Amino acid sequence: MPAPTAAKDRLFVALDVASVDAARRLVAKLGDTISCYKIGLELLFGGGLDVANELKAGGKTVFLDMKLLDIATTVEKATANIARLGLDYLTVHGHDRKTLDAAVRGRGTSRLKLLAVTVLTSLDRNDLREQGIETLSPADLVVHRARLALAAGFDGVIASGQEAALVRAAVGPDFLIVTPGIRPAGAETGDQARAVTPLIAIRAGATHLVVGRPITAAADPKAAAAAIVQEIGAA
Repeated sequence: MPAPTAAKDRLFVALDVASVDAARRLVAKLGDTISCYKIGLELLFGGGLDVANELKAGGKTVFLDMKLLDIATTVEKATANIARLGLDYLTVHGHDRKTLDAAVRGRGTSRLKLLAVTVLTSLDRNDLREQGIETLSPADLVVHRARLALAAGFDGVIASGQEAALVRAAVGPDFLIVTPGIRPAGAETGDQARAVTPLIAIRAGATHLVVGRPITAAADPKAAAAAIVQEIGAA
């Protein structure tokens, strides 16, 4: 599954805003500069499914960032219901093979693409130790979970740009690597422990980038988005 050729089709803008009105205003500002959007938990519980349906009806690509994690039966049934929405991407936590297999069963024959969350980009090795993961670095765990996702039949993973090259080497050329925690050069990293620039992420093997605050909190979101699209194209 090769990456799309158009640079703007490789950028998901994260609509991490609190209300439908705020999301609609942002989409209007971005206009044709952006063709792909991510809707996460914050907006989802503020009417985000309405926004998702509007975006899809308007020809946009929609990524539903649910990060599903539950017993297998629940994940399977939730994925089946999400697949019926007709959206494009869904995230599932890649902690274990049972969860991954359940999501694949739930997807069925729909066109929904499944992405496994490997290790959140806000976590570092100390955070993993708190979880009881003593022997693996974030990079080791990312690669392990990427291999699990590939074996389960997922379309790709969510992984930091710092691990993109390792993941690419482990899973081959046709697996999607969607990279959040993107910060343009000189931008504040905020709560991201493993952030990289757009250029570094794409050159390391990422197929898509997810960018939120550097665009959504910018004085001119459209110009900020256009600059990132240009950097993707240069990579």
